[in-house]
Amino acid sequence: MGIKVYNTLTRKKEDFVPLKSDKVTMYVCGPTTYNYIHLGNARPIVVFDTIRKYFEYKGFKVTYVQNYTDVDDKIINKAKEEGVDPLKLAERYIREYEKDAEALNVRPADVHPKVSTHIPEIINLIKTLVEKGHAYEIDGDVYFEVDSFEDYGKLSCRSLDDLRSGARVEVDKRKKNPLDFALWKAAKPGEPAWDSPWGKGRPGWHIECSAMSQKYLGATFDIHGGGYDLVFPHHENELAQSEASTNCQFVRYWLHNGFITINQEKMSKSTGNFFLVREILSKYPGDVVRFFLLSTHYRSPLDFDLSKLAENQKALERIKNTVRNLSEVKKQGPGQDSALEQDVKEFQQKIADFRVQLEAAMEDDFNTALAIGILFDLCREINSGIAAFSKSKYFAEALAEAWELLTVFAQDILGILRVDELTGTSAADSEFVNGLMTIILDLRQEARNKKDWNTADLIRNRLQALGVTIEDTPQGVRWRR
Repeated sequence: MGIKVYNTLTRKKEDFVPLKSDKVTMYVCGPTTYNYIHLGNARPIVVFDTIRKYFEYKGFKVTYVQNYTDVDDKIINKAKEEGVDPLKLAERYIREYEKDAEALNVRPADVHPKVSTHIPEIINLIKTLVEKGHAYEIDGDVYFEVDSFEDYGKLSCRSLDDLRSGARVEVDKRKKNPLDFALWKAAKPGEPAWDSPWGKGRPGWHIECSAMSQKYLGATFDIHGGGYDLVFPHHENELAQSEASTNCQFVRYWLHNGFITINQEKMSKSTGNFFLVREILSKYPGDVVRFFLLSTHYRSPLDFDLSKLAENQKALERIKNTVRNLSEVKKQGPGQDSALEQDVKEFQQKIADFRVQLEAAMEDDFNTALAIGILFDLCREINSGIAAFSKSKYFAEALAEAWELLTVFAQDILGILRVDELTGTSAADSEFVNGLMTIILDLRQEARNKKDWNTADLIRNRLQALGVTIEDTPQGVRWRR
């Protein structure tokens, strides 16, 4: 059938066709690191982590980039309140974000670029825009001239006239057009600043994502993700400055998740209408929170209250109980009864049919809500099979197929449970395995340092044969089963 995605740019579902047949390139806007993240921030983190994992399940090599905005007005203002250095404050909240993301079973991106470490790339992009006549400098500030880009407004489906009359923009009489947005801001006392052709200053908000996505993914890439609130102005501005600088398509598919609301009002720090993830995690486990975030289609609004988490915790326990039941039957080994061969084959066919249904749900614009409903049906079928066939000598193979399907979708793709926590794998066992892997990867790195590629490749291939994937990333070597 192939994967279909809803493209915000075209306002319709489209067949997903990546630039390269076996690779997917994704950029997702990350947090502005001036506070703990709230649940609204967590939704895109979980959604696009799940989308990434499904692409990997389908055999794609995914390059996933998620930025940290560590230079921003909000960070500067918070740092002034606390009397600390803005970059140190941002670094503190990056670490706190990583704790929350790990609790939500979100895998780190392949690259987490920061504004503060990509100033040269940002300056070069702004210089290109100035040279091409798309940007202009006034008193050390540099602005993008929206009238120079004829397609401005195509992502948010608004005309320039509509935007002029309805958009909230910074009042600055120096600008040629009120919609022109800052690419570079002249330095102010007490703020972080870097040297540039226009004097000391710092980047505007929008330019960072264009510069960093171009560096790691190229001028054109497959998917740009984020919350629907970013469509305008952030993503609209990204699109304009990127395509103006390269004269080619910036993003092939724009994906945006819906808002999380409280009493039907958008969750937002600016209005005080929010729940911090850290506070929620003090009451409910991360897998329950993730389950809640995936229980509604990602493009739909999701209304929150704590009672819904209690309901989701009970629902998730049904899936966990099925995993425990399967684990116990696996430990018992095959039975001796040979009279149920045909019935077991029918059970196997039902399991195969569930895989088709689960893939169809995920390939219809990543419908995790439907996939979770199918998982519950699968669990009922598995529990019925355990009750009926656990004494059959033919059940072992069927059991393995059911185990693989349930754990792959619930653990590896949706990320709503960790099987080792349910099946008796102790913390000591996990620590032992992690320790062994560290030794093995250190030996592989030593071989690479000596340019002993045969040994390095041998270690990678032997691990792969055991179901362990090795990933060499800019942040170091990672491994996963």
